[in-house]
Amino acid sequence: MGELNKKSAKILVFSTEKISDPAIDMAGLLKLHYPPTVYTIAVPCSSGIKPSWILYAYEKGFDGVFIAADGSDCVFGESCTEKTGHLVGKTHNLMKEKGIEPARLRMAAICSVCSESFVKQMRTFNEYLLKTAP
Repeated sequence: MGELNKKSAKILVFSTEKISDPAIDMAGLLKLHYPPTVYTIAVPCSSGIKPSWILYAYEKGFDGVFIAADGSDCVFGESCTEKTGHLVGKTHNLMKEKGIEPARLRMAAICSVCSESFVKQMRTFNEYLLKTAP
């Protein structure tokens, strides 16, 4: 795990362009505070994220990865949540094989107006990562 300072874990967020990205943007506009070491990458659909991308984030020093999934709002199909859940399960298994704590990968559905929910997720994930850092 990357060396943590006392306040913030380094978290990579995969957010979806049409659904969770607007919520994250709105969190900033509303001046809702979450750790400054949260980095986002926008993707069209959360079910298209590859386990190798997540593992690469850990190799590059990220302490946690969060998938801000579309949930039932996905424009690419109703099975998005199921597919994203499957890729998280597969990635958890790969993480175990590599000695990475699976709880360092989280997923939650974040709707386009769920700014407060996103901020709460980032704060609790950050707290967890700071407590469990080696």
